[in-house]
Amino acid sequence: MTTLLPHIQIETAPQPGAAIIWLHGLGADGHDFAGLVPELDLSGCPAIRFIFPHAPSIPVTLNGGYVMPAWYDILGADLIDRQDAAGIRASEQAITALIEREMARGIPASRIVLAGFSQGCAMALHTGLRFPQTLAGIVALSGYLPLAAQFAAERSAANAHTPIFMAHGKQDPVVVPARGEASRDLLTHLGYPVQWHSYPMPHSLHPREVVDIGVFLGQVLAPDVA
Repeated sequence: MTTLLPHIQIETAPQPGAAIIWLHGLGADGHDFAGLVPELDLSGCPAIRFIFPHAPSIPVTLNGGYVMPAWYDILGADLIDRQDAAGIRASEQAITALIEREMARGIPASRIVLAGFSQGCAMALHTGLRFPQTLAGIVALSGYLPLAAQFAAERSAANAHTPIFMAHGKQDPVVVPARGEASRDLLTHLGYPVQWHSYPMPHSLHPREVVDIGVFLGQVLAPDVA
């Protein structure tokens, strides 16, 4: 049985009818985006339970083996030539356990959004599009789709039409825009409904992006969406 990841939990009101599991980037932790909740316009949404898990601390090859919170090891600066498939799949299991826990607490998969930034974005795309039940949506910020060569064979039909909000900074030096654009193009080619947004920023979050995320959440979690 997978041990549940430690996490921060924030509920916007009692008896939440939806959940958002938000995955941080390399070297950060669940606190990184917890402060964003009050900044989001969630007026069109039901009560939401936000879950901000902490990734385990592991040695990261790209950073000289320094131990830090990471969803998987980074073996090279280009992110895709050599990938830590075992680490990615281990984190997929841990994140899936969080989704299943929310379902066990009474929130159906169709009311759960998986979100992530950078490495967390990679895990949100990887896990969400392989999940065997239909999710409400995926928020993919400043990241990319890992293990892309295996994706077409491993993806779940249940999430073939799940809305995907993808955003990237035009001056991102960490996950270069071309990496995110290639993932967008692959997903679009496979028929996924991708909403693509680019912002004048580096590897960060833009104020306009926060507004756009709120709009997206209102679309996919609106009370009349089942």
